[in-house]
Amino acid sequence: MTEQATGAPKPQPRARTGGSQQQAAPAARVEYMTGAQSLIRSLEEVGADTVFGIPGGAILPAYDPMMDSSRVRHVLVRHEQGAGHAATGYAQATGKVGVCMATSGPGATNLVTPIADAHMDSVPLVAITGQVASRSIGTDAFQEADICGISMPITKHNFLVTEAADIPRTIAEAFHIASTGRPGPVVVDIAKDALQNRGPFSWPPQQDLPGYRPVTKPHAKQIREAAKLIGEAARPVLYVGGGVLKARATAELKVLAELTGAPVVTTLMGIGGFPDSHPQHLGMPGMHGTVAAVTALQKSDLIVALGARFDDRVTGKLDSFAPHAKVVHADVDPAEIGKNRAADVPIVGDAREVIADLIVAVQSEYEAGRRGDYGDWWKQLNRWRETYPLGYDLPEDGSLSPQQVIERIGRLAPEGTIFAAGVGQHQMWAAHFIEYDEPATWLNSGGLGTMGYAVPAAMGAKVGVPDRTVWAIDGDGCFQMTNQELVTAALNNVPIKVGIINNGALGMVRQWQTLFYNQRYSNTVLSSGSGADGEAAPKGTRVPDFVKLAEAMGCVGIRCEDPAQLDAVIEKANAINDRPVVVDFIVHEDAMVWPMVAAGTSNDEVMAARGVRPDFGDSDD
Repeated sequence: MTEQATGAPKPQPRARTGGSQQQAAPAARVEYMTGAQSLIRSLEEVGADTVFGIPGGAILPAYDPMMDSSRVRHVLVRHEQGAGHAATGYAQATGKVGVCMATSGPGATNLVTPIADAHMDSVPLVAITGQVASRSIGTDAFQEADICGISMPITKHNFLVTEAADIPRTIAEAFHIASTGRPGPVVVDIAKDALQNRGPFSWPPQQDLPGYRPVTKPHAKQIREAAKLIGEAARPVLYVGGGVLKARATAELKVLAELTGAPVVTTLMGIGGFPDSHPQHLGMPGMHGTVAAVTALQKSDLIVALGARFDDRVTGKLDSFAPHAKVVHADVDPAEIGKNRAADVPIVGDAREVIADLIVAVQSEYEAGRRGDYGDWWKQLNRWRETYPLGYDLPEDGSLSPQQVIERIGRLAPEGTIFAAGVGQHQMWAAHFIEYDEPATWLNSGGLGTMGYAVPAAMGAKVGVPDRTVWAIDGDGCFQMTNQELVTAALNNVPIKVGIINNGALGMVRQWQTLFYNQRYSNTVLSSGSGADGEAAPKGTRVPDFVKLAEAMGCVGIRCEDPAQLDAVIEKANAINDRPVVVDFIVHEDAMVWPMVAAGTSNDEVMAARGVRPDFGDSDD
C-alpha cells in the first residue's frame, strides 16, 4: 500500500470541560529546516544509529546533513544489495530496525532483493530511497523508477513523500510499522525537492495510522482450548518458528517445554529459539530436517505451532502432512493462521504473550489432573533419533569434508559467536552441525533463499554487536555474488570471518542433478577446468583465487586443503581481529545434504541417507 503525503496534519484546538480550561501538554518546539535535515533529525530521534547505503543524485541532499550527525553512522557499501542485507543482518543480530539508503532508479531497484528477503523472513527494515523531483514523477525522468509500485508486494507498507513537512511523521510511522506486530520492511521514497525544500520539524510528530492495530494479547478462551488439547494429547510436538525469536520469547518457550515435557522442533528461521543441546530438542524439521523432527510432526496427534507458518519446506506434500494431528496455531499475523493448514485452535497474538498465558493455563490443567502420558511417545522419539542421527562420511581420498569443516568452525568459535550462512548445502550443514544454544546467533535467508546474503549480513551483524565474533559460512557460488562488501568491511574496521565451503560447484543444484537428472551437470561447475600440461585440475573454484582476492580487498586470505591443518587454520582465523579474514576451504565436491525429503513428496518418504529409508514399523502408525 502506498501513501501520497499531502501536508502536515493541522493541530486541533483543545476542548473546554467543566467550565475550566484543560491543562494543555507542552507543545513541541517547532523548528524550520530542510527536508534533508529533518530526515536526519528524525532518524536520530527514532534511535537509528547506523545507515548502510550509497549516495546518488536524488538522495544526495540527505547526505550533506548526515555528515554532521554525531548519532547516525553511515556505512558506505559497494552495492545497494549489500546495504539491504547488511541492514537485515544488523536487525537480526540486535533486534532493532535496520536502515538502508539508496538513490532513485537503479539504486532503489537494487534494494528489491534484500527488501523481498526481509519481507519473507519478517525482518524489521526501513529502506529510504531518493526519488526524482515531485513535478517530474511519472514523466520517465532520468533515474526514475516507481519503487513504491515495484515494492508493493514485498513490503509491509510504503510511503511516497513529496512535502518536507511530512518527513518526521513518515519516518516515525515507518519505524513503528516495521517493528510492531509481525515485523517487516517499509520503504520511504522521498522526492528530491522534498529533501531540498524547508519545512517545520517537531518531535514527536502526531502519527496517523488508521486501521493499524496489531493484536498482541491472545484471547483467553483460545488459550484455554489449547491448554486442554495439550492435556489430552499423547503425541504432542511444539513446532517453533522465527516468530518466537522476533517476540523475544525464548525464556518463556523453555518454561513451557519443560512444563509439558513435549518434544520441540525449531524451523530454519527458529534455530536458537530453543537450545540445541536441550534433551527435548529434536532438531530442525523439513526437507533437510532430522529424521526425528520430520517424523515427530508426521506421527503427532497435536501440533502446537508457535510463530511458524507451515512453510512448504516443512510440510512437504501438504495433503499428507501430519494426517492425525490436531493443530493449535499461534501467530501475531492472522493472515498466516489457516493459510496452509487449518487450525483447530487459532490464536492471534504475540508469541511471548501467548506462551506466557499458555504456561498458566497448562498449569491449571495439570492441577486439575488433566495431563497426558508421553512415555511411549518419547520411547519412539528416542529410538528414531538414536537410529537415524545426523552424521557424515569422510571422503575416501583424504580431502576435506564440508560437514567436518563447518562442525570444527562451530566447535572452535568463541562463546556467543554469531553465524551467518549463504544459501544451499553449506546453509543446511551449518544449521545441522553447529550447536545453537542462544537466540540471535544464527542468521540466514530462510524464505527467499538469497545467494549472496552471508557476507553483507555478517558485516551488518558485526556492526550491530561489535564485541561478538561473527563468522559467515558461504559457498563459492554465493560468495561471488556479494564479496565486494569485504572492501566495505575492511575500510570500516569490521573484522568478520568468512569460511568459503569451496567445492567448485553450485552445490545444492549439483546435488539435485545427481539425484534427479542422471548426473548431467548442466552449468553448475564453477571450477577452473583442466590443469596445466595435462595435469589433473585442482579441486575447488580457483578462478578467482579467493586468497588473492581477499588480500586485494584488504583482508587476510588463507587456504586450507589438508584435514590435518583444519583446526590450526580455524584457530588462526579466530585470532585475527584487526581486519576481515577469508578462509578458502577446498572440500570434496560429492558431499550431499542428508536427510532429505524430495520436493513435492510426502514427509513419510524422508530419506536418512542416499538409499536409506527409515523403517518406522507398523506400531508407529
